[in-house]
Amino acid sequence: MHNDRNQDRYPEGVRLTPFADQYSAEERGTLPAVSVVMPVLNEEKHLAESVAAVLGQEYPGGFELVLAIGPCKDRTEAIARELAAADSRITVVPNPSGQIASAMNAAVKAARHEILTRIDAHSMLPEGYLRRAVRTLMETGAADVGGWMAAEGVTPFQSAVAWAMTSPFGMGAAANHTGGDAGPADTVYLGVYRREAIEKVGGYDETMLIAEDWELNYRIRAAGGLIWFTPDLKVTYRPRATLGALAKQQFRYGRWRRVVARRYPETVNLRYMAPPMATALNVLGLLCGIEGLTPVSPVSFGIASLGFAIPAVYLGGVTAVAAVFARNLPLNVRVRVPLALTVMHMCWGAGYLTSPRRLAGRRGGARHARRA
Repeated sequence: MHNDRNQDRYPEGVRLTPFADQYSAEERGTLPAVSVVMPVLNEEKHLAESVAAVLGQEYPGGFELVLAIGPCKDRTEAIARELAAADSRITVVPNPSGQIASAMNAAVKAARHEILTRIDAHSMLPEGYLRRAVRTLMETGAADVGGWMAAEGVTPFQSAVAWAMTSPFGMGAAANHTGGDAGPADTVYLGVYRREAIEKVGGYDETMLIAEDWELNYRIRAAGGLIWFTPDLKVTYRPRATLGALAKQQFRYGRWRRVVARRYPETVNLRYMAPPMATALNVLGLLCGIEGLTPVSPVSFGIASLGFAIPAVYLGGVTAVAAVFARNLPLNVRVRVPLALTVMHMCWGAGYLTSPRRLAGRRGGARHARRA
């Protein structure tokens, strides 16, 4: 069922376009052809499997696959060209910068069709993804339709991170991470777009090295377009496998969320401010506690004890979350959940707090994603 609160927020969600009016769920021939676009960089291990998941889709409207290849350090480009030589549906285009936004603009420019599906080179499309996505796009009249990042781990640490990423305690209650009812949304995972919606707002912003999809969807919504979330589009995502990789990822996410906050201050809310606030309080508490332990410190023992209490309460909180809400996980996963939550919160918060203004001060460099 649709989310009534979101419909009040996005009343245009009930309006269908002429494209949707022509669609009939009973007429398979009304499904339009689709261009699947995939930014690729150093994906030697996963590219062939991801491409096979796309090519294996049973989609009656037909589709092509455009691979935008960055300057890879492994055999990714060679594999991509071998795959293209073996299947005429695959096109390879260069992406000299290696960044996702420029890859998407290059792929959109090369794509032939009016429906564009964004796919990651390390994601595995489930069976029937294209069919469900395009039907939803046509039924709702949306500019972009997408689902959620269903994080699943292989190792105990990955599984702990996956639990944190799909929990409100880790990423907040965003539907694109935790799932939810179908309805209008701020953004979605990956996305199936109408070409005209992307072109109308000038394509992807190439100054955005992270959060490029969120930023594009914001401009689409500002231009009157509808972003539609459906839990039916569930795509498996493999979290970072090491503590260091997770910390780096979350730090970058926090840095670029601050860029979004500076550019669009109206989007700032408590969910995004919680990690930087927790990080700042924990750091302040630790500094006060350490200062209070020095022999010549002007800070009293009581203040020092209070300082240490702040991180102690935080660690107690994430431990309690794991004990109560992750109790159904295997023990070797559950004991890693507090660590996963702490790294995600603190690194995201540190990135947000230290994000320099020069990172992406103003929008620029976005190219119009027009067909050649």
